[in-house]
Amino acid sequence: MSSKGANPQSDFPIPDLEVLSHNMAKLVEETGRATAAFLKPIETGRAPPKGPADISDMVRTLGLLAEHWISSPQKVIEAQMNLANGFIDLWASTFKRLNGEEVKPVAIPRPGDKRFRSDDWQDHPVYDFLKQVYLISSHWADNLVDGAEGLDDETRRKARFYVKQISSALSPTNFLATNPEVLRETIKENGANLVRGMRMLAEDIAAGNGELKIRQTPPDAYKVGVDLATTPGKVVFRNELFELIQYSPTTPQVLKRPVLLVPPWINKFYILDLTAEKSFIKWTVEQGATLFCVSWVNPDASLAERDFEDYMREGLLQAVDAVLKTTGEQSLAAVGYCVGGTLLSMTQAYLQANGDRRIDSMTLLTAQIDFTRAGDLKVFIDDDQLSRLEERMAEHGYLEGIVMAGAFNALRPNDLIWPYIISVYLKGQSPFPFDLLHWNSDSTRMTCANHSYYLRKFYLENTFARGELKIGGIKLNPAQITIPVYELATREDHIAPAESVFIGAKLLGGPVRFVLSGSGHIAGVVNPPAKGKYQYWTSDQPLYGSLDGWLSGANEHAGSWWPDWFGWLEAQAPARVPARDPAKGKFKPVADAPGEYVLVRS
Repeated sequence: MSSKGANPQSDFPIPDLEVLSHNMAKLVEETGRATAAFLKPIETGRAPPKGPADISDMVRTLGLLAEHWISSPQKVIEAQMNLANGFIDLWASTFKRLNGEEVKPVAIPRPGDKRFRSDDWQDHPVYDFLKQVYLISSHWADNLVDGAEGLDDETRRKARFYVKQISSALSPTNFLATNPEVLRETIKENGANLVRGMRMLAEDIAAGNGELKIRQTPPDAYKVGVDLATTPGKVVFRNELFELIQYSPTTPQVLKRPVLLVPPWINKFYILDLTAEKSFIKWTVEQGATLFCVSWVNPDASLAERDFEDYMREGLLQAVDAVLKTTGEQSLAAVGYCVGGTLLSMTQAYLQANGDRRIDSMTLLTAQIDFTRAGDLKVFIDDDQLSRLEERMAEHGYLEGIVMAGAFNALRPNDLIWPYIISVYLKGQSPFPFDLLHWNSDSTRMTCANHSYYLRKFYLENTFARGELKIGGIKLNPAQITIPVYELATREDHIAPAESVFIGAKLLGGPVRFVLSGSGHIAGVVNPPAKGKYQYWTSDQPLYGSLDGWLSGANEHAGSWWPDWFGWLEAQAPARVPARDPAKGKFKPVADAPGEYVLVRS
């Protein structure tokens, strides 16, 4: 390592003290506005929505971790010695470096950690020292969790999650005094960056009703229906729970069998219809599909009692009826994304248990059926936490979208939280426009009854996978699904882990084409062929064993899985008919795509 930069402040600019003082006064003023935005919900009698994790659960979990270590004094001494040795090695290394010797770092960031990319963290001894102190401590804390013998899997998973949240928050990159990039920017701008950052912080707290709604992209950078969700079509059906969009054909002939998209209600459907070059919906229409999409309502308190079964009967099944009525067909192919796929799976089991064959092909995109390996989201789900969540939802009849958005962001804090804290609120930089992050911040509410049912029956009790879920007095299980299924998992998924999707796929009773895509829950799905990004894996072998075992015998393909999926879909029902104009169907259109429900902000 170079000994460059023995004086870490030598190349810092000299501030203008008069301008700096003026900006500090502005900063105090903006801080007052941020405080007022935080207190406003309390003053008006409506407390801000609470975060996804209850602090008491974190304290309890880390207390259990501590008990396991304290019960073995010898292991405690060994752990303390490991930490002390790391610091001793760092002191020795730093001393040698300050004396001009070339030394290797004692601790380095893990692969993929982008927080310390700036040269300052390597070139300046002080900041390099701070970085390594942090890395030694955070790696040591991770090892405490992994090395705790006798800890049950649930507690270990929670402890690992909470330790990650704490260590991510305590990184020296997150603080003005210990981040050389922020310090340099502050001195260069005489504190104007802090004023801009505090102003945006106040705006974002107000936007979150007293809770920080992290600014990941400029709020007004995109407009739905103008910049995003622009595929032409008509809303051909509407009820209290959803609008049904039929897209305008772009080919003279279309597949006779229609296709219905069932997106999650946790987010808005236009993740599948972002900009034109990224739109799964536009691409599918261009292949010659008669495509329909459900656009779920952004519910208010009047829909508080609508539960999972209502979303099945008055949501998905009414959408199926409307599609078949307007096309005159007897059956359709359905595509479910995330929780939309979970709903679709349960619905299909119900239909087949009743001898109903309206859906004769099913595609599941990063959708879980079995929740035993459901990943870090399970950290937020146990009896105590669910009871507290239900109490909060009962106050207004729904769960605020910002709560679920916060939970998803917490799964990847070093990608989705802290970089924006630094760049927006400390550096005062407005983030770049990014369509996917605009969608990510456009969260929706969820009805109290529906969200409670979903979390309890699926995440907590796993009743569908166990064959214990009842709808209309009928017990349902995945083995009842015998139609062809295309099951997509994504390799880096933090929301529906690939292993969890694979386990669920093995429970299905019919032929399954399991496909593994590169990247994660969003980018692995929204991966247009023209981009030539990522890859996907397929295999003709039956599903058995583990995901790793399946992958070892799978074939890797470059690029997007979309053409593979459409080829699978078309091969089942290749017949084509003249293109169907949604404006001339059996239903009178009630609005142009993307409809009205998707425009309602939380």
